[in-house]
Amino acid sequence: MKHLLIPVATAFLLFSCSGSGDDDGATAQSGQVSSTIDADQDLPPEVRKEMEAESKRIASEEKKLEEIMTSLSFDKEIHDFGDVAAETDVFTEFKVTNTGKRPLIIENVSASCGCTTPKKPEKPIPPGATDVIEVKFKSKPGQMNEITKTVTVTANTKEKTHQVKIRAFVKG
Repeated sequence: MKHLLIPVATAFLLFSCSGSGDDDGATAQSGQVSSTIDADQDLPPEVRKEMEAESKRIASEEKKLEEIMTSLSFDKEIHDFGDVAAETDVFTEFKVTNTGKRPLIIENVSASCGCTTPKKPEKPIPPGATDVIEVKFKSKPGQMNEITKTVTVTANTKEKTHQVKIRAFVKG
């Protein structure tokens, strides 16, 4: 029932708004449009109550999420290995710092290709602390020239995913 209420209310609003003459409640000034229409003016009181309750519920859920979220920063967003021999292991680390007020939990790290293997920190990173994401790159047979790969980091941050990149020029 709740899930139908908002779409029904929206449809009601769309079909109940009718203008008379040329005054549609919108005015243009200096290339900008402003509106004086109150979208909620014709809503029945029970629909308004439902909408207010839903807004409060959403705000409460967002507040709970913010309480467990933190933020992070990387020491670099791209690592350039330079010239590397084909099919040779090369390694780097991306230092990740918890810049928020809650423990940083790196939930997952994944690479855009099987030739890149990232390893995430296993323990939560306390506020202000730094840990590393280890990345190994080994070109596949026949993989030559410039290679750029992406490592996606999933964490308990507002921007759920973050990306860092590696680059190498593979020589035969």
